[in-house]
Amino acid sequence: MNIIRAIALLVCCLVAGLHAAGARKSARSVIEIWVWGGPSQLETFDPKPNAPKDYNNGLKAIPTNVPGIEIGEMLPKLALQADKYSIIRTMTHPHRGHETATYLMQTGREPGDGKVYPAIGAVIAMFKAKEYQGDIPPYVILTIPKGRFSEIGFLSEEYSPLVTGGNPSQARFIVDGIVPPGGLSSKELGQRFALLDKLDTLRQHAPAACPELQAFAEAGTYARKVIEGDAAKVFDLSLEEAAMRDRYGRNSVGQSCLVARRLVQVGVPYITINAQGWDSHKRHFETMKQRTAEMDQAFATLLQDLAEKDLLDSTVIWWSGEFGRGPKIDWEAPWNGGRNHYSKCFSAVVAGGGFAGGRVVGVSDEVAGEVVSRPVAPQDLLGSIYELCGIDPDGPLPNPIGLQSTVLPPASPAGRLKELYVHSEVKP
Repeated sequence: MNIIRAIALLVCCLVAGLHAAGARKSARSVIEIWVWGGPSQLETFDPKPNAPKDYNNGLKAIPTNVPGIEIGEMLPKLALQADKYSIIRTMTHPHRGHETATYLMQTGREPGDGKVYPAIGAVIAMFKAKEYQGDIPPYVILTIPKGRFSEIGFLSEEYSPLVTGGNPSQARFIVDGIVPPGGLSSKELGQRFALLDKLDTLRQHAPAACPELQAFAEAGTYARKVIEGDAAKVFDLSLEEAAMRDRYGRNSVGQSCLVARRLVQVGVPYITINAQGWDSHKRHFETMKQRTAEMDQAFATLLQDLAEKDLLDSTVIWWSGEFGRGPKIDWEAPWNGGRNHYSKCFSAVVAGGGFAGGRVVGVSDEVAGEVVSRPVAPQDLLGSIYELCGIDPDGPLPNPIGLQSTVLPPASPAGRLKELYVHSEVKP
């Protein structure tokens, strides 16, 4: 009887162990690489080498390290990391204006109903705020805001992003409100704070029970803790080896990706990198040559670096713009080989945090202009990110104005990107 009981106990332990091994933790952080202006799908993740030259300008596709998956020839470093990311080739929505398209891609909601809903960064910051105990705000934007709408919408100001400003590729990354300008030393900064305390006679002589002054003093104490403590060191890239900085690329997008990795290491829930300069109406291919070179190096290094530090499995990365570019090249003046806004069919990339690598969703037509199969709406992509972060996209969206709302509107008929989840049996 004792032997039978022992065997039964062993079986129970094994089953429990298997369940524990199979249970996936929610992603801790999200890095959003926002390709501001709209990246061309044909020169990035949906090349069409057999299309007429008026569509591909003679550019080729190159193989990746995943058999059967090809990407544009301008992304050779990302081609070697394709096992770490998956491609969505059939993002689609009806808006070709920057403002309306950005709002839809960030909130999953159509504009025009009189309300401004919060962007995904603010929503995830709100849901993750309790488990995140860091001194840096839970939502950080590198380096300037999108500027198309208020990202916090109707949420509380406490979930508004810390917009760093500055340029991380400079000798010193001056972060607004955290890293003081002018090269002040910690000693000089301390002297200024001491002088400020000495001059603050109002607080010294005001009644201790004044709640407004108490709140002001607490805010000041918190600010000093951030500025003088370890939090500010996250933005100090001089603490990184020069070889690592070179590996990412000594430019704004490369060094922003490195800062994003450092923010993930301290548990910041949501980081946006605003990669600018992709609105290539004129001389598109000259612009793309520079932009793709920087992005290729930065994005590929970020994937590899996170994987090496065992952070990729707990960090979602999504790469996208508000739309793509028109498949047919406009050779006439003043465009001189430009591509204009296009939203009927464009590409996005996801990686980490429960997203599988080495897969492709959706098929576009022979010029990457129409969805042939598996359309993906913005709310499908955002809903998938929410799910992997442990947030129910169909659940209630808490807010201070008493609005009865879910985190997202219902998914499109095609549904969320379940086929890209690590636990999915669907293969590319």
